[in-house]
Amino acid sequence: MSGAKQNMNELALRANNLANANTDGFKSDMAQARSMQAFGEGLPSRVFAMVETPSANFRAGPIKSTGRDLDVAIKGDGWFAVQAQDGSEAYTRSGSLSFDSTGLLHNDRGNPVMGDAGPIVLPLPIEKVTISQDGIISVRPQGATAEVIEEVGRLKLVNPGNAQMLRGEDGLFRLTSGNPAPADPSVFVESGAVEGSNVNPVDEMVSLIDLQRQFELQVKMMKTAEENDRASSSLMRIS
Repeated sequence: MSGAKQNMNELALRANNLANANTDGFKSDMAQARSMQAFGEGLPSRVFAMVETPSANFRAGPIKSTGRDLDVAIKGDGWFAVQAQDGSEAYTRSGSLSFDSTGLLHNDRGNPVMGDAGPIVLPLPIEKVTISQDGIISVRPQGATAEVIEEVGRLKLVNPGNAQMLRGEDGLFRLTSGNPAPADPSVFVESGAVEGSNVNPVDEMVSLIDLQRQFELQVKMMKTAEENDRASSSLMRIS
């Protein structure tokens, strides 16, 4: 029974990975199963199965060229710093950016993009926005000539090491320590491109099929145990 329950938990995890196969910057969850000893009255001789998520798969996704000025992808290791809904600093690899009517720069999930001094606000109105490989944001004010370019901020790019990153319930990553990561000048971006999901749909589908078969096997074992129990009860009544 515990094995069937854990099969269902991993099925949900794999289904979530598959649902995010086209989500920019998504990092698939990893799963592992292990036996846990059951403690209670009597000898601790029983064990039950438990599926856990030790970490995410931090392998980089494919870089997709879009030609859009506000699309940026991180080259190699690193993260974009954004502001979560609770106001804390969090990290993502999703670099499809845009700005609202106030000039606030945010990603495709609505999280304000962080700069060296907090959320980045562009001075409106503007005609063009460019982002250099080191994250510097430059704009051309509306009505200005082509050679007029103003630097308005810089993306906060961090690289604290994947071992220190933990995914939250909102899908954003944070440091396990809970502290904000320092900016890292060695992280560079590619403009006009975004990083795709690192989910392998074929692997996830194979895992889903395998887990479904395991679940069916667990259910059959429960039915067999029930039948054996009924047979034993019948023998006891006859005797």
